[in-house]
Amino acid sequence: MNMLIIADDLSGAADCAVGFASLGWPTLVMLDARPTQAQVQVIAVDTDSRRLDAAQAAQRSVAAFHALARPCQRLYKKIDSTLRGNWAAEVAALHPLAGLALVAPAFPEMGRTVRDGQVRVHGAPLESTDTWRLEHADAPADMARMLGDAGLRVEHCALEQLRQSAGQLPRLIQSAQERGVQALIFDAETPEDLRLLARETAQPELRAFWVGSGGLARQIRDVPPPSSTPAPSKAEPAPSQLATVVLAGSLSAVADRQCEELQRRSDILPLSLPPAVLRQGSDHPAWPEWQAQVGALLEQGLDLLLRIGRDEQPDPAEGALLSANLAALLKPHFHRVGGLVATGGETARAMLGAVGIDGLQLVGEIEAGSVLSHPLAPSGGHRPGIVTKAGAFGSPEALYRAWRHLHDAQQSPS
Repeated sequence: MNMLIIADDLSGAADCAVGFASLGWPTLVMLDARPTQAQVQVIAVDTDSRRLDAAQAAQRSVAAFHALARPCQRLYKKIDSTLRGNWAAEVAALHPLAGLALVAPAFPEMGRTVRDGQVRVHGAPLESTDTWRLEHADAPADMARMLGDAGLRVEHCALEQLRQSAGQLPRLIQSAQERGVQALIFDAETPEDLRLLARETAQPELRAFWVGSGGLARQIRDVPPPSSTPAPSKAEPAPSQLATVVLAGSLSAVADRQCEELQRRSDILPLSLPPAVLRQGSDHPAWPEWQAQVGALLEQGLDLLLRIGRDEQPDPAEGALLSANLAALLKPHFHRVGGLVATGGETARAMLGAVGIDGLQLVGEIEAGSVLSHPLAPSGGHRPGIVTKAGAFGSPEALYRAWRHLHDAQQSPS
């Protein structure tokens, strides 16, 4: 069985795919939806569509499906566990191609659960969180309404119904399809709930596709791994004089706490790039000075935490521009980077795209949501270890642990 994972940002694609890589499945993350002859069982593609309008995002998902679909393949539409982006439009566009959408965004290990069809974050309704309010103001975080507005007929499978339906879910799904249901939302509060859903819906003959975060992806265990697969390749340690760089593009409070913990527990040198400089990029008078400073520090082998600074009223719509120019600032000096941690999907994609990396071979996880990889086909033989992490995910120590792992690799080359 093959898996195709379609995600709307890079950190999400990697986070979702790493569960398969950790089981020994040959796994590839692609930054572009181009046909590939790579001999892998799991392909995750980043459509980079979170900031597009709904119609463009839907079109990219469909294009990715057509470009990468293979025989005997199941589809997993990776969505953000806090419902960011154009996920409903993308699911609606994929429905005619892949069948009934099995919608389960819960990620209990990260505090995201679903009860009564509504996402909760550490027990609080999603719409009460800063993450939701920052991008959606007072709009309700109602999955059924969002899917309905995208043109789908929706039903809800309550938690009690899920837990009492062991062995019966395929029949329940078939009945829903016969009633014309196009998307079925599942409650889930524990990993066991998601494991039950994954086990009951893994039959290859089922005309349905999964819609979830990294939580459900980790529970798709009943499909046996390949009988003979090569062990995941290990990231090649870089020479010890190279530096480890942490790029923090996310403006979330979670990322702020992780940066603070990284600084408290390490000797990493923090640099906060003014948004005014990043907005103008190379056109800003201070750009050459900042770029030279970054280059000089890396030449000394110093580890850096490069952060996007804050305005009084940060605008999430500027994320792509600020991330692109943060990547452009580092690009001339990337050959001095032996390890890269990129938090925030836009930031990771911008950096990899800037230096010509269009695919990642996954190695494993440092912790849930922090995915370790190395470039699939690097130019010039430069193969830094790369950790991608969603900005609003992870423990307070997540960035420190990622930095520590890559930093230690620089100090112990083999």
